[in-house]
Amino acid sequence: MTTERPTEYLLSLVRELCKLPQETEWAEFKENGAEPQEIGEYISALANSAALAGKAFAFLVWGVADADHAIVGTIFMPRATKVGNEELENWLLHLLAPKIHFHFFEAKGDGHSVVLLEIERAFRHPVQFKGQEFIRVGSYKKKLKDFPEKERALWRFFDQTPFEDMIAIERAPA
Repeated sequence: MTTERPTEYLLSLVRELCKLPQETEWAEFKENGAEPQEIGEYISALANSAALAGKAFAFLVWGVADADHAIVGTIFMPRATKVGNEELENWLLHLLAPKIHFHFFEAKGDGHSVVLLEIERAFRHPVQFKGQEFIRVGSYKKKLKDFPEKERALWRFFDQTPFEDMIAIERAPA
């Protein structure tokens, strides 16, 4: 699976996400906040919530105002961000269990820089960051253990969805 996406596709996806009336359990908007620990927790929460929502991917978008979803740009540059001497993406990857696929995309359009983090949904079992599972409750990130009904629903989803029925790829022509 390629991780390259044309700039116009990325900007179109960001514009579509901005049309959401509010943040969802599978979409989060930030302007510049990019604390590595928080990003890891969001990856866990969004991946687990995307599974419950029946989405193949969840998204964390930087450069979008939370209040009105206007594209305002960001100064966050994931490729230049390091945790200690380690690149951000690699640091996140080795603290996630299981090792799900996620990718940072950077795009510039309409005079604004945006960053889109595409996160594969959880499958087989909940995604943990540093040994802790997270979930979205509305537009809030919470510890999964504090919401046993969501945890049960997530496990039921994993148990009832055969591998063959899972989404292999989205937006592919017939």
